[in-house]
Parts: sequence; structure tokens; C-alpha cells
Amino acid sequence: MNTSKSWILRYAAAVLLSGLAAVSTAQVVQPESVGLSSERLQRINELVDRYVEQGDITGAVTLVGRNGQIAHLQAQGVMDIESRTPMRSDTIFRIASMSKPVAGVAIMILVEEGKVRLRDPVSRFLPSFEGTEVGKRSGDARPGGGYGGFGGPPPEFYTVPADREVTVRDLLTHTSGVLSGPMGNSVGRDMMTTRHDVGLAWVDELGAAPLEFQPGARWAYSALAGFDVLSRIVEVVSGQRFEEFLQARIFGPLGIEDATFWPSPAQRERLVNSYSRTDDGLEPRENPDSMSGPNYSSGAGGLMTTASDYGRFAMMLANGGELDGVRILSPRSVQLMGSAYIPDSLPGRPAGEGYGLSVRVVTDPVARDTYLTKGSFGWSGAYGTHFWVDPTENLVGVLMIQTPVRGMRPEFEDAVMQSVVAQEPAR
Repeated sequence: MNTSKSWILRYAAAVLLSGLAAVSTAQVVQPESVGLSSERLQRINELVDRYVEQGDITGAVTLVGRNGQIAHLQAQGVMDIESRTPMRSDTIFRIASMSKPVAGVAIMILVEEGKVRLRDPVSRFLPSFEGTEVGKRSGDARPGGGYGGFGGPPPEFYTVPADREVTVRDLLTHTSGVLSGPMGNSVGRDMMTTRHDVGLAWVDELGAAPLEFQPGARWAYSALAGFDVLSRIVEVVSGQRFEEFLQARIFGPLGIEDATFWPSPAQRERLVNSYSRTDDGLEPRENPDSMSGPNYSSGAGGLMTTASDYGRFAMMLANGGELDGVRILSPRSVQLMGSAYIPDSLPGRPAGEGYGLSVRVVTDPVARDTYLTKGSFGWSGAYGTHFWVDPTENLVGVLMIQTPVRGMRPEFEDAVMQSVVAQEPAR
């Protein structure tokens, strides 16, 4: 059903004026107690209001945390256009690729235990990756399918042996070439169609698909396969299903209650609707749950959760791997995650932004044109969600929306960072 922007403006304004539902068990402290300005944090609300009134999103939940405490948690707008249900602070969002840093932490837990090494070849865990080959385009075939897309006919190509094997580090940094473009996707797409039936085991034979380039030669986003391979490695090494490992080693210890790959009936009542932007306004997205399912727990993009639950995960990272007396990772492991393994000079990376172990890393705020501190790291999701961790300021920002509006991300970053008024968190 088409929905005009003017119609959205009318009902969103009515909801905002009548007051918003904000149901959450999360404890929110006075911003000044952690060195933030209450007055300046209001600019986040103004930013969200503007995007709702423009008809770009139906609503949002925003979170800012510092020194391990939530200082801002706000729900605005509505969850659903048709019912006009007010957004709640415990609304559940599909976070898509913001699942990847969670998978990254799972791998780092196994690295700390000596069960996985960053330099390990993937073939140590999935034998099909031994002897992987690299695709080379034939004749005048043109590149296509940005970000590993599946549009258009498959390209003509031949293969040559890879210079070296794909490693765990290659997967974490998106420099593996695994299903990172049209050549690999033309072979791997049939394997991918089995994922809802066989779960993460869909990647077991993925080594038969050609790499898009020699491992480490450039950065190219592996939207699905790379981190599903990492999630499968967690299963192989731990002997647990991926979601069971996350619950036992990350979610349970941190008190994260609503992170799931397939919501219960009660959770689904709090699951926000996802919309696409069209010339006629916002329209419901077709098959928004394609990245998850009862049998498929994709570490590449299947998680659904709340702003406060993801905020706890992010604050654990900002605090050096520990939150509320519970340690998930050592400080050194978190430092390595946020280190620029991939510089911004490698083809595929934007200026001022390198790439670490499952996260983007701000290497030069001036070149990136950002308010973020050097060394800040995080990632985003296809449906509009966005987060970052600032280890220097012990600060996190989480933006939960369900319609991608790229320009909103840097504006949210700016609105959060300008609210920091004390260099050291107040005690």
C-alpha cells in the first residue's frame, strides 16, 4: 500500500504531540553524571523529528551511553504506518549487518582460548576452501553487481589458483574475495538458496565458488557469505549451534534479553515494520526476514534486538571488553578489533576510514569529515541501523531505524558528539 509523505507527517505529528510510549527496563542516568549535556542531547530528538516529518522514516529509537551507563534512550514516531502504534524504547529492530560485530566478538573469544587463530586458513575448519581459485574475467566482460550484487547475467570468466589460502583474518576484514562480486555469486547463489533449510551448513562447500580477487588484494564487502563462514567456524570449533554459543558466551552474561534470530510471538509484537522509500512514500519491505529463520542464524545479518540490548554489547566494547563486572573479552582483544588492519589506502576503502576485525575504524577524522574521535569503530545495517564505539571517550551511539537513510548516520554522529562536554566521564 502506497503511503504519501503528507499522510505520514499528519499522523507522526499527532503521535509526537500526544506523547510517546517508552517502555523499557533499562536504567537511564542523568547525562551530566557521565559528562554529557542534557540540553545538547535534545538535538538528537530534533534530528529524528525532522526525518519523521519529512516522511523518510516512521520513527526511531536512539541511545547514547558513556562510562558503561545509558544517558539517553528515546523512542520517537511509530512502529507501523497502518496501526500507528507508537514507537517504544524496547521495540525490536532487524539490525542486519550490525550482526557482524557480534560474530566478530564470538571469533575473538575463540582466538583468546587458542582454538582459532587469525592467520588460520579457513580450510582448517571447512575443507572445501583448500585449493580455492580466483575468477578472472574473459574478453570485454564489464564489472557489475556492486557490493556483490546478483543483478544481470552471470559474467564470463575463467579461474586461476589463489596465491594463498583465505584466512580467518581475511573474512573478518572483507579482504577474502568470498562471494564479494558477480563471479563468485554466479556460482554461490545456488548454495545460498539452501540456507533456510540447512542453516549455516550452507557454506560448507562454498570453497568451490571462485574468489573475486586474490586474498588481501582489496577490500570488497562480503555481505552474506564471509560472516556466515565465520559463524559456521564458531559452530565447528565450539560444537554448539551459533545462536547457542552467542547466548552462552555473550548475551546471557551481559543480560541481553531480546537478541534473537527468530522472535517469539511475544517478541514479534514489539518487532518494528520495515519500509522502503519510494517516489510515492514509504512502502512495506518485501520479505524483511530473509536473513534469518527458525533454522538459520546468520552472523552476517540475521540478528534482531533492541537499542538497549545492543547498547550493552557496544558499551562492553567501549569499556575494554567488560561491563558491570562481566568480562567478555580482554582489553587487548578489543584493541585489536578496533585496529586498522586494512588502511584507507587499500582499494575499496573511503578516505579516513580503515577496517578492523568486523568493524570500520576512523583513522583520520578530518579526511572522513566526521566529529567522531580517531580510533572510533562500529558498523551499520542495511535497514538503517547504525552504531559506533569510542574507546577514548568510553562512549557509544546506537541509532535504530528500519528504513535506510544514509545521510542520517553522520548527522546522528554529530548530534551525539557535540553533547560531550567533559573530556573525562564524570564519576
